[in-house]
Amino acid sequence: MLVHPQIDPIAIHLGPFGIHWYGLMYLIGFMTLLWLGKWRIRHHPECGWTPKQLDDVLFYGALGVVLGGRLGYVLFYQPAHFLAHPAEILAVWQGGMSFHGGFLGVLAAMAWFARKEGKHWLTLMDFIAPLVPPGLAAGRMGNFINGELWGRPTDLPWGMVFPQVDNLPRHPSQLYEFGLEGIALFLMLWFYSSKPRPAGAVSGLFLVGYGSFRFLVEFTRQPDDFLGLLSLGLSMGQWLSLPMVLAGAWMLRWAYHRSSSTA
Repeated sequence: MLVHPQIDPIAIHLGPFGIHWYGLMYLIGFMTLLWLGKWRIRHHPECGWTPKQLDDVLFYGALGVVLGGRLGYVLFYQPAHFLAHPAEILAVWQGGMSFHGGFLGVLAAMAWFARKEGKHWLTLMDFIAPLVPPGLAAGRMGNFINGELWGRPTDLPWGMVFPQVDNLPRHPSQLYEFGLEGIALFLMLWFYSSKPRPAGAVSGLFLVGYGSFRFLVEFTRQPDDFLGLLSLGLSMGQWLSLPMVLAGAWMLRWAYHRSSSTA
């Protein structure tokens, strides 16, 4: 049986202020996206992107992630609480970000950027998709450090006790998501996108991959106390992931059908 290490959520104390691990994980995610994107631009100039455009994409994407992620959490998970305590909406350092909200925020930000730069939106999303999973991995590591989003009780040998919850061994579901949504999804998308694919195919695979991994991990993750399980015994995360899987499958089929019909 393992015990959560109870890491101080503040990485660096600066008098009355502090730099939180959660914020550092976001910074690591953004910097990793920038590094991977510039590597791909340098080694695959046929992609048609410049480092300056990637810098701009990161700026717009970061806005979409933070604003969309926080608003998604507020609207999808605790609308009544934040309606009663609106000032807490800004307390991002306390945790409480929704991937699905952040995803919608990025879609909107990238649509804005694509229109501004005269780029095809699907081509932009196909370029960005393989660069995103390392950031997801960093975010899940932030969840683990904060000791939040713990799993359901388990008798498996790697069950972990989260002392701030109880003395029951639980699934370290944050680490499952780190491995699946972060590492496995990155490898899958990076190698798939290393060869030319029809427009929309890489984005479709991202949707199928993330949605499927998240849906599965949710079976081991403790449902939020304020929500519990919803219809059919599924969590909010699972209900939000199902449309992603269906949309991704449709996009993959559409992309290859469109490519073969125009060949």
